[in-house]
Amino acid sequence: MSEIIFEPLKKSHIEGIIGIEKKCFQSPWSKEAFLKETENEIAYYIIAIENGEILGYGGMWLILDEGHITNIAVEPSRQREGIAKKIVENLILKASEEKVVAMTLEVRVNNTAAINLYKKFGFFNAGIRKNYYEDSEDALIMWRKCGDAID
Repeated sequence: MSEIIFEPLKKSHIEGIIGIEKKCFQSPWSKEAFLKETENEIAYYIIAIENGEILGYGGMWLILDEGHITNIAVEPSRQREGIAKKIVENLILKASEEKVVAMTLEVRVNNTAAINLYKKFGFFNAGIRKNYYEDSEDALIMWRKCGDAID
C-alpha cells in the first residue's frame, strides 16, 4: 500500500472532496461553500491523498484563540483505517502552531464512532444543540483544551 500524504486543501481538490461530502453527510456542503473556504482567511483545511486520490479531509476555523472544527469526512470504503485519526491529529497540530487555547465541534448525537474518536483526543461533552441539523437531530457540543497531550 502506498503512503497517505496530508496536505492543505487547494481549489483543485474541491471536486474530489465533494464526492466524499455527498457520501458522508445527509446535508452536504456545496461546491461553492468549499470554494469560499479556500478564500476564507480564518479557514484551514487538510486533505488525505494517496496516489492522487483524495481519501478524506477535515477543516477548522481559527477564530481568535479557538479552533472550530467544521467537518471531517473519509471516503466510506476507506473508513476504519485511521485516516480520520490522522486528520484530527493534523488539525490539533495546526491549532497548536496557531497558539489556539481550545478547540470545539458539533457532532450528531448518534455518531458514536466520531464521538469516540474525538474523546480519544481529549474532547469532552459540553452540551447539546437541540435540532441543530436540518433533519432536527441534536448535536453534541464537544470541547478540547489545547496543550493536552495527543495519544
